[in-house]
Amino acid sequence: MTAPPSLAIPDEVLEIARTLESAGHEAWCVGGALRDALLGHPHTDYDFATSATPAQVMKLFRHTAPVGERYGTVGVLDRRRVLHEVTTFRRDVTTDGRHAVVAYGVSLDDDLARRDFTINAIAYHPLRHEWRDPFSGRADLERRSVRAVGDPAERFREDYLRILRGLRFAARFGFDLDPATWDAAVAAAPGLSQLSAERVRDEWFKGLRSARSVPELVGLWRRVGAAELWIPELAGSTGEGESHAGTVPLQRRDPVLLSALLMDDAAPLLRRLRASNAEIERAAAIARGPAGPAGDDARAVRRWLSAVGRAADDLLELHAIRTGSPAPWASEVEAARTRGDPLSRGDLALGGRELQALGLAGPRLGEVLGILLDRVLDDPALNTPDALRAIARELA
Repeated sequence: MTAPPSLAIPDEVLEIARTLESAGHEAWCVGGALRDALLGHPHTDYDFATSATPAQVMKLFRHTAPVGERYGTVGVLDRRRVLHEVTTFRRDVTTDGRHAVVAYGVSLDDDLARRDFTINAIAYHPLRHEWRDPFSGRADLERRSVRAVGDPAERFREDYLRILRGLRFAARFGFDLDPATWDAAVAAAPGLSQLSAERVRDEWFKGLRSARSVPELVGLWRRVGAAELWIPELAGSTGEGESHAGTVPLQRRDPVLLSALLMDDAAPLLRRLRASNAEIERAAAIARGPAGPAGDDARAVRRWLSAVGRAADDLLELHAIRTGSPAPWASEVEAARTRGDPLSRGDLALGGRELQALGLAGPRLGEVLGILLDRVLDDPALNTPDALRAIARELA
C-alpha cells in the first residue's frame, strides 16, 4: 500500500504537534487513526508518540488528563475538547503478561518495536509529512493481514490481551491473522487466564461493537481458546444466536443485547467479566422474560409489560433480530404507553398510606396492592382513587 504524500490532519491536532516541536520535542502521529486513515475509514482522534516526558507534556498544555501517566500517556484536550493521547517514547523493561514496566528516553523506532501488530506500528510526522513504517504495516494492510511486530510469541508473552486485540482487528476489518501470529496466539492462549476480567470485558464489548461479522468474531474466540476460558456459555450454544447476531448493523450494536442473543442467560458472563450492576441486571431481566405476552390483545400485553418491566424494549428488539420483523404486539405496547396504562404498583391511583388508613398493614398491605394491580391490569378504568378504595375496603 502506497502511503499518500500527506494526510489532512485537522488544525487543532497540528497545534499539538507544533507546541511539542517548538519546545524541542519530537511529535509523531501513531496508532489507530493512521491505520484507519490508510484504510479510508472515518476517525476523529489522533494519538501522538513524543520524546517529551509526561511531566513536560503536562507543562506545555493547559488542558490535560492523566489517562495513563504511569505508562507515559497524558491526555491532551484540543480546542474542540477532543482528547488525544500523547505518549512518551518507551520500551518494556519487564512484563508479567498483564502489566509492563516501561523505560523512557528511547527512539521512535524503539517505541514502534514494542507495539502489538504491524498495522498499528506506523508513524507519520504531521509537520514534515514523513512516514515511518519499519515493520511493513502498510504492506500488511494491503494483504489484509494482522501480523505481530517481531516475534509473535514474545509479543503475546508481554501482554496476553494482544491475543484478543488481534481477534478484534481481524473481525473488524475482515482480515486474516498471519499464520505465525495465529499459531503463537493459540499456543499462548492459556495465558489469557491471567488477565483481569475488566480487560477481557472491554475487548469482548469492543469486538461486538466493531466486528464486520459477529459470527466470525465468536468463531475466532472459540478457535483460539479464549471462549473456553472466559465465555464457556458459547461452547454449548447452537449457533442460532450467532447467525441472528450477524444481521445486526454496526449502528445498533449493543454488547449486552448481543451477549443475551448469543447465550441463554448472559448475566453470569457479565458478572464474571465484572460488568456494571445495571448491565448484569439488564441481562438477568432479559433471561427471566417471558420473551413475549400470552396474546396480542391489550390485556395480555399490559400483563407482559408489568411482568418484564424495563426489559420490554430489549425483548422487543431481540424478537425483531431473531425474526427479521417487529413483534406482533409491538403496536399494542406503544398504545399502552401512549394511553398511560397502569403497569406497576407505583402507577396505582391509591398508595400505601391510603391503604394504611383503611387499617391495612404488614404483609396484608402488600398483598392488597398486588390484587389492586392485578385488577387494573385487567381493566385500567378501575385505576381511580374511589374505585381502588372500594376494592380495598372489600379486602380489608
